[in-house]
Amino acid sequence: MSQLHLDHLDALEHEAVHILREAAVQFPRAAILFSGGKDSLVLAALARKAFAPSRPPFALLHVDTGHNFPETLAFRDAFARDFGFKLLVRRVQDTIDAGRAIEETGPQASRNALQTITLLDAIAELQLDAALGGGRRDEEKARAKERIFSHRDDFGQWDPKNQRPELWNLYNGRKRPGEHFRVFPLSNWTELDVWCYIQREQLPLPSLYFAHEREVFLRHGSLLAASPVLPLLPGETPRRERVRFRTVGDMTCTGAVRSTAATLDEIIAEVAAARQTERGTRHDDRRSETAMEDRKRAGYF
Repeated sequence: MSQLHLDHLDALEHEAVHILREAAVQFPRAAILFSGGKDSLVLAALARKAFAPSRPPFALLHVDTGHNFPETLAFRDAFARDFGFKLLVRRVQDTIDAGRAIEETGPQASRNALQTITLLDAIAELQLDAALGGGRRDEEKARAKERIFSHRDDFGQWDPKNQRPELWNLYNGRKRPGEHFRVFPLSNWTELDVWCYIQREQLPLPSLYFAHEREVFLRHGSLLAASPVLPLLPGETPRRERVRFRTVGDMTCTGAVRSTAATLDEIIAEVAAARQTERGTRHDDRRSETAMEDRKRAGYF
């Protein structure tokens, strides 16, 4: 009698495909939150696999802060076109212009947190009952608390003390009018799993993930990209270094790491040996001990 053998990546893939199909059944109006980063592109690729040969029943939704890396935006558009997804873009600048958000000022100013208002407005406008994200439990302690089907109240808020139990692979998507869910099919993946899956499936990537020469400067321990949206403070001097990015969020809060990893094999080896966490370069997570949880409670990704 033959035995079915699944390796680690196969098992993770099968679980994610099951969750994506379950989400499609329980949520007729769902979209994939797409940043152009490695996690959301893996999620989109899994959605294609889950519903092949049909098109996935999810559009891609990107919340553009206006301070995103140009490389990420170019990749976003090419990925949606080449993989056959409908791309929906909502802009933080439009939220500011409408008086729904107030731009931060000062040397720590960032639009990262303002994305929450734009995201919740988009969910209401599009009448989404679920937003599927590439969040993983190993990224950050607040994300480790999330259920795979994560309930949001009618204000889009998350309460970590009031989550529904998830037994085995049973997911409860029942909600009242006005509420919605966030769904995280990659919850049980690690950063290394994502990189190994990208390599196995030969998925395309933004160039930011590979080592390249760039003007950077040091601010509070983070190597930030020199950019017109990041005015320099006294004493800050950009210098050219060989770096790459482990995350590709808003330019004002996403730090680079010094690296020579220019291939997937080299990135995987670097990640496997890394002592710093993936989000250790993120300026926005350093605002307080509970920065991510505070943002998530308010409706962040």
